[in-house]
Amino acid sequence: MSMEKVRLVLLAVLLGMAAWAVWLAMGAVASSHTPRVTAVLYVGNGTGQGAYSLVGPPTMAAGLIDRVLLAYHSPARGLGDVISHQGVKYGIDPVYALAFFWHESDFGTTGEARKTYSPGNERCVADRPCIDQQRGGYAHMQSWADGFDHWYSLMLTLYVKQWGRVTVAQIIPKYAPSSDGNDEAAYIAAVEHAVDVWRSGQVWV
Repeated sequence: MSMEKVRLVLLAVLLGMAAWAVWLAMGAVASSHTPRVTAVLYVGNGTGQGAYSLVGPPTMAAGLIDRVLLAYHSPARGLGDVISHQGVKYGIDPVYALAFFWHESDFGTTGEARKTYSPGNERCVADRPCIDQQRGGYAHMQSWADGFDHWYSLMLTLYVKQWGRVTVAQIIPKYAPSSDGNDEAAYIAAVEHAVDVWRSGQVWV
């Protein structure tokens, strides 16, 4: 090979190395300006802002509501369809209506609810008669169906829309405050536990 050809080959190699170095440098600059994307999977644990939100579609079938009320010998048994449809009407998951009903009066079998037909043991309100005022006063509903409808309306209009309280943990401190002798933490835990049980398809809490 002549010296001229050797020089041409060396020149070609040097040019190739220079081009490769420039390409590497451009890639490094580009990568330094490219944002890093990280995929994050959030798994709820029942304690977040949106955990146990009352707002939403039914997560418990009407048939299971009937089975629960029947098993606990509730005077409101047979109202599964009514309770479910009312929940849809107000945009409140019926599983919470049942959970409050259970915690407040063991499904209407104890306390004031036996005569007020109020699943949530509501205190006196302007649109219902007020009874037992010597014990603080309780709203007397027209029937169990009326009582559930009133509770749903209360949750939606007052707690959700007016006060912005949508989760069990946000609602209980206002609904059953410790200043009234309630154990807020225990109430929250009980409602959330009941919701978990019924969402799993079981009857007994």
